[in-house]
Amino acid sequence: MYIVYALYSKSYDKIYIGYTSNLEQRMLSHNKLSMKGYTLKYRPWIVVYTESLDTKKAALIREKQLKSAKGRDFVWNLIKLM
Repeated sequence: MYIVYALYSKSYDKIYIGYTSNLEQRMLSHNKLSMKGYTLKYRPWIVVYTESLDTKKAALIREKQLKSAKGRDFVWNLIKLM
């Protein structure tokens, strides 16, 4: 099982969209362990959306959809509702 997720950095008003097979470990990486990459300078991140998919291929397709303009609008609308 794979999870497509959207993160939000309230401090910087940024979003990040990705996928993983272990969300708990991935969040640890985004918020504490990683020493390089996009998510490093916008910490802390909170999970604002998750979606479970059966295959890696399906997760990659959904991640790509969420990274499109329409997908990003969807994530931003979720954040506005919070």
